[in-house]
Formats: sequence, structure tokens, C-alpha cells
Amino acid sequence: MFSDISIISLQTIQEYIKALDLIPIIEEGFVSYSTGKAVIPPVAEILFENPKGETHIKYGYIKGQYYFVIKIASGFYENPKMGISSSQGLMLLFHQKTGQLLSVLLDEGYLTDIRTAIASMITLKYLAPKEVDYIGIIGTGIQAHLQLKYLEQVHTCKNIIIWGRNKEKCFAYQKHFQDGPFQIKIANSISKLAEECKIIITTTPSEQPLLQEEYIQNGTHITAIGSDTPHKNELSSALLKKSDIIVSDSIVQSNTRGEIFQAREKNLLDESKIIELGNLIQNPKMGRSNKEQISIADLTGVAVQDISIATSIFHYHKQIQLK
Repeated sequence: MFSDISIISLQTIQEYIKALDLIPIIEEGFVSYSTGKAVIPPVAEILFENPKGETHIKYGYIKGQYYFVIKIASGFYENPKMGISSSQGLMLLFHQKTGQLLSVLLDEGYLTDIRTAIASMITLKYLAPKEVDYIGIIGTGIQAHLQLKYLEQVHTCKNIIIWGRNKEKCFAYQKHFQDGPFQIKIANSISKLAEECKIIITTTPSEQPLLQEEYIQNGTHITAIGSDTPHKNELSSALLKKSDIIVSDSIVQSNTRGEIFQAREKNLLDESKIIELGNLIQNPKMGRSNKEQISIADLTGVAVQDISIATSIFHYHKQIQLK
């Protein structure tokens, strides 16, 4: 049996990713989810205190396809001090009709990081203003780096302002991209970043709001990536109240985690503002209708993203084997 299982290493996965057009792949997954074609059970998670970290188990299948996927992804924030990536994990791909294990994707959390960044790009594609002077990124970790890896696919702006708690990491981030197409400035405060940026991406595991409603200009779009547990919170709930459009990757998941969950808990959420991302992809007119609107995308991470990216890697692997 085990001889028939495709075990795909991180290095191989990284090579395969270069050949895949991931935005339409992940978009199709979101559409399947919002149209009821995906079976996605509630997220399972383990939270750790010493050292601080978390493990998420996300799983499910898309009706009519051949596979189901179980993904285990961890984030341990002290790992970089030991020279280990904060992201860890793997994905398991099974036959949907028999339950047979077909592939082990030893991605070490890489595919979770990539599919998260792609979801961010999708929100920018459908919600971000087209002409801006600067794009702001809050945070300096893996996701902050990946935003610039894919940003050119959805936006033409090359002027970036970053903010992070650790100035050394800010300078390291700036240096990392110094030979690329982006011009990167470091903001002294989040409020200063927001004064100049009408697109803002938050990428931190913060448990206290970083972006406040009074910082935000009319016409700003914000994509919040970091709040994927019940305790994380990057945006003030008053900011969600102030916004005109709120996009959720999963309205069901927003009942237990994310910026929408936090605002709902404080009775500061207008439910009529919420649109699910898969529905927006199908009907872009549901998005911003004028330049003054404030839009927010709250991304908690949905298993359908894992199903889509794992399936694509497996299919590509099979194609390579046949050549």
C-alpha cells in the first residue's frame, strides 16, 4: 500500500508552486464553498502557552471531486529564535470514495502560508482602490513577506510602507526587498502608516487591536489576515462599525473567530454589511460602489483553500510523473 502513496517534499512543492496559477485555483475553491458545494467541518485547534503557539486542523472535501484533504498547520512564534520557521505542518490527501491515503504533502506549513497570501491577493483584486500612493503592511513576518511576493499579480502600486514592533525586523524586511521593484518606507507608528495608505494589510498574531477607526481615511481598503483564533484581534471593532463593506472568507467561521467575531461580541457589527468572499468573486458588483467607501476583508482561513492547493499540487505531481 505505502508504495502507492505519493510523498511530496517541501523542496518539490516549492518547485511545483512556481508552475501553478494560484489565484483562479483558490478563487474556484471559495466559489465552491459559498455555493454549498464544499463540506467543511468546524476548525479543530490546539493552543499552547509555553512557548506560545497553536495548531489548526482543517479538513473537508468539494462535492463531485475525487479527494478529501486533512491539513495540520502550526504556528510557534519562538521558533525563529532557534532558526526554525514559525510555520510547520503537513497536508494529507485521500480518495473521497474509498478513504485511501493517496499523498502526504510534507509542506512544513508552506502551503498554508501561500494559500493565505493568495486569499489576501484575491481580496485586493475585488476590493482595493486601483490608484493609491502607498500600500501599508502591518507586520514583518512570513505573511508580510509573501504579500510582496504576489502583489504585482493584482496591483500596480510599488510604494510600500511597513510597520512592525521590532525595528530591526523592519530594517531587515526593507533590506530583503531592496533589489526588487518595491520602494519600502518604515512608519514610526500605525497611525502614520494609515495617514498615507489607502490599502492596508495586517499580518500579525496580535490579541489587541492595532488599527483604530480614527486612523482610517475614507476610501481605504483593509485586509486582515492575522485573526484566525477566538483571541486574536488586529482591528478595532469600532472600525468594522465605521466600514461600509465587510467581506468574510467564511461567515460560518466568523461566528467563532476573526475580526467579525470580535465586533459581534461587542455589539458593534451591522450584519447586513457582510458579504462572503465566494459570492463577491461571482458577483464583483457586490463590492465597493464608490471611491469613498471603507471596505474590510476578514480572512480566518478556510479548509477549501487547503483542498484547492493540495489537489493542484497532487495533480501537477502526477503530470510530472507521467512525462
